[in-house]
Amino acid sequence: MKRTLLVTLGVLMGVLVAACAPAATPAPTPTPLPPTSTPAAAISPTPLPTATPQVAPTAPTAGGGIVVFKIVPGESQATYEVGETFFNQNNRFNVAVGVTSAVEGQIEANLADPPASRLGPITVDVSQLRSDSSRRDNYIRNNALESARYPIVTFTPTAVEGLPTTYAEGQDYTFRVSGNLTVREVTRPVTFEVTARLEGQTLSGTATTTIRMSDFGIGPIDLVGILRTEDEVKLTLKFVARP
Repeated sequence: MKRTLLVTLGVLMGVLVAACAPAATPAPTPTPLPPTSTPAAAISPTPLPTATPQVAPTAPTAGGGIVVFKIVPGESQATYEVGETFFNQNNRFNVAVGVTSAVEGQIEANLADPPASRLGPITVDVSQLRSDSSRRDNYIRNNALESARYPIVTFTPTAVEGLPTTYAEGQDYTFRVSGNLTVREVTRPVTFEVTARLEGQTLSGTATTTIRMSDFGIGPIDLVGILRTEDEVKLTLKFVARP
């Protein structure tokens, strides 16, 4: 009985100790950290700029309407040719040739109706004419043409005859262009024989005519005992024009 009492007292003591002990503190619940980056779904992508497509120039085509071609000075040239006899060299005959690339002008080509095409004035800076003789060039510049004073010769077209009703690319066509040629302060009617072709974006051709210097009051040139030129002069315009 004594043993039973001791056991009972031990159990009671254990209960009291357990009741008086502080309750265990529960482990804290971890606080979620804020997101370090915006979720991919929340980001609105910035559209990249769209490159503007570059459109390559297209060649004029038949039936394509009106195209304005401008003469390219560096690829074109105006030429004179005149016969001259040297009295001081046993009457030696020579053909003097002078050239300049200072040519400007434009052609308004009507590709749908070629006969309706129009030509603007053509100008040549004759002060830049060069031949194989600087003495000849200086005489023309200071005396015959007086190009130091009147540098620009102008041809103003007034009529075009013989243009085809249609054209084929790369084919040569011949026609005539009439107009007024102004040299210094004198204007006379002239007619050029023209051969031209349109190939891709290039209009090219040759125009020729013959004039008399006496019609413009510039010759024939006669240097007594030295030389005399013929009255007739061949003029040639080789042109290259592009839109």
